[in-house]
Amino acid sequence: MIQFTVEDRTGERQPIAIPEGINLSLMEVLKASDYTILATCGGMALCATCHVQVVKGLDALPAPQDAELDMLDTLPDAEFDSRLACQIRIDDLVEGALFRIKSEEPL
Repeated sequence: MIQFTVEDRTGERQPIAIPEGINLSLMEVLKASDYTILATCGGMALCATCHVQVVKGLDALPAPQDAELDMLDTLPDAEFDSRLACQIRIDDLVEGALFRIKSEEPL
């Protein structure tokens, strides 16, 4: 199992365990775990509505690609540890990570 923690918009933290080899993005796991993530573009790095902050484990993740960096540049609250959840694959690199949901809550 791959284990990591998600902090919601209220600051509440919940551990999540996902079977290895499941081949999902963090965005897909968040949606399946009933977090309110818009994910308007469906995971194509075109909308930034799945913005997360990588509080712990940033150095273990692969560097963001240009499309993700371009979208993050459009966000006024993006910081050095901001990522799009749709671009983070769930694998052993996220083991022990802490992700804080930063995207706006859907209306």
